[in-house]
Amino acid sequence: MKILVDEMDDGWDEKLKGLGYDAYSVKKLISEGKKLHTDYSVINYARENDMILITRDTESGQACIENNLPCILLDNNEIFKIILDKLKSFSQD
Repeated sequence: MKILVDEMDDGWDEKLKGLGYDAYSVKKLISEGKKLHTDYSVINYARENDMILITRDTESGQACIENNLPCILLDNNEIFKIILDKLKSFSQD
């Protein structure tokens, strides 16, 4: 399983690698000369390389969903779910 971490979360690729995942960063790929300056290019790169895209970009996440591409979208709805889960754990103490 290969993972592509979108630009705004550069550094997560290193953390994922530390846990044994085959992870890459859009920001680092750009610095190596890859042309990944648009959402389309990033999504297409992930598709061509059989990668799961991790992004906070709602537009990229929606494009993945619409095109059946594996993606983890960390939008406000997902963050809110995490907050609710944490609040529930406090109420159970």
